[in-house]
Amino acid sequence: MSGPGYPGPEFVMGPPMAPGQTGILPGRTGLLAGPSSQPEYASPGAAWAAAPPPPKSVQWKRVLLLVALVLFIGLCTVALLVIVGINIGIVPLMVGIAAALLPVPLLVYAFLWLDRYDPEPVKYLVFCFTWGAGVATFVAFLVNTGSGWLLDRWGQSENLVAVLVAPFIEEIMKAAGPLLLFLVRRKAFSGIIDAIVYCGLSAAGFAFVENILYLGGVGYAAGEEQGGALGGAQQLVLIFFGRIVLSGFAHPLFTSMTAIGLGIAARSGSRTIRWLAPFGGLLLAMMLHGSWNLMATLVQETQRSEIFLYGYFTVEMPIFLAVVGFTLWVRAAEGRLAEKVLPEYVRAGWLTPPEVASLGSVGKRLAARRWAKRVAGEAGAKAMAAYQFDLTRLTLLRDGLRRGLVTKPRDLEATLAEERRLLDAITAYRKVFAGQDPGVPRAVWDGRAYHITFPDGVVRTFAEPEQPVVPVPVRLAPPPPAYQ
Repeated sequence: MSGPGYPGPEFVMGPPMAPGQTGILPGRTGLLAGPSSQPEYASPGAAWAAAPPPPKSVQWKRVLLLVALVLFIGLCTVALLVIVGINIGIVPLMVGIAAALLPVPLLVYAFLWLDRYDPEPVKYLVFCFTWGAGVATFVAFLVNTGSGWLLDRWGQSENLVAVLVAPFIEEIMKAAGPLLLFLVRRKAFSGIIDAIVYCGLSAAGFAFVENILYLGGVGYAAGEEQGGALGGAQQLVLIFFGRIVLSGFAHPLFTSMTAIGLGIAARSGSRTIRWLAPFGGLLLAMMLHGSWNLMATLVQETQRSEIFLYGYFTVEMPIFLAVVGFTLWVRAAEGRLAEKVLPEYVRAGWLTPPEVASLGSVGKRLAARRWAKRVAGEAGAKAMAAYQFDLTRLTLLRDGLRRGLVTKPRDLEATLAEERRLLDAITAYRKVFAGQDPGVPRAVWDGRAYHITFPDGVVRTFAEPEQPVVPVPVRLAPPPPAYQ
């Protein structure tokens, strides 16, 4: 017997044939019948081949818009690199690119790790990163440079750019890409984690290109003028330690404030909150960014490094650790959300209790995939991954209906159609890995109780235990004749 909800070798899922009743799920949906009876397959591979593929369609207007957007981002990136190369030289530019690339894989991996429950389309992730690296840095560079030129002509300190102008324009531009995605592809945002991933990747792209300027220009080029290649290398190491090792989290941390606002807006049924939360998060990001730059400016003007150390360890690091802790808590809540929402489908006969319990954590999900691979090979592992992904989408869809996120009749109709599509896909995926272990007895879940066939041929009925663990693969009850 496995632990509570743990999908071990006796993980309990069986091929659904259909529940024995029709259920009306709470919320804004109408009547939901159970899955219709479907044929069994000779092998997991045959069942996987019969599972419905994701819907695909080509819309040329969208393709042309995407091409134009890619060209725009590419032109901004090339223009910025050309400007930087002219200012600092080709060799410092290459050195800066090589050094700035080092932390990028770690940052990207951290955000992809956060996104494991409900992985987002790669194209959206790439868009956000390239937006931050290309468009956001290019516009911010022009605005910051122009503001510095104006302040110099007006006889004001250029430090005002770092404290007042840079936080304003940089946070707006880093958030603009994810905000555009939010407005155009609202379904891509299922909550705070998605928003943090999108905004974090945009900030990581921004930090990457900005680090090229600092590492190549302020670091290597400046040091090379004073002490040759050795002096350039020494200065590069110092700048790398300050900007990458100590403060590599800075830009993602600032923009995470905007991300939290966007995530709240994505899951709120209140029109007021949907408008105010993103602006509140953006304002907080600007304030946090401005305080960081102010701290660095005071150190530069007073030559007192203790100002930075005090602000870094008493203000910035506690905020950073608090945001990390909050993010991990929200990420775990996505797993817990399935345990709160999906029991409705258990009572309607679409799922069994252990299937819901298996979504409670990343560890349980991975254990379920290992189990599926053991009993059904590679096809089983692929089917389990698709199965878990669609169950997560179903959880978020049902939760959105509960929260009143869908109000228009046309949107409600589309949402119910998507719900039906997900349920049908889940039914097909389950057939790939369920019932593949002939050494265990047959059991059926009817939405209320388990009916287990013992070795003597007698079928005995058992109520659902307090802990959702049953040491046999469970099938779903067939539909009544009237349904067929």
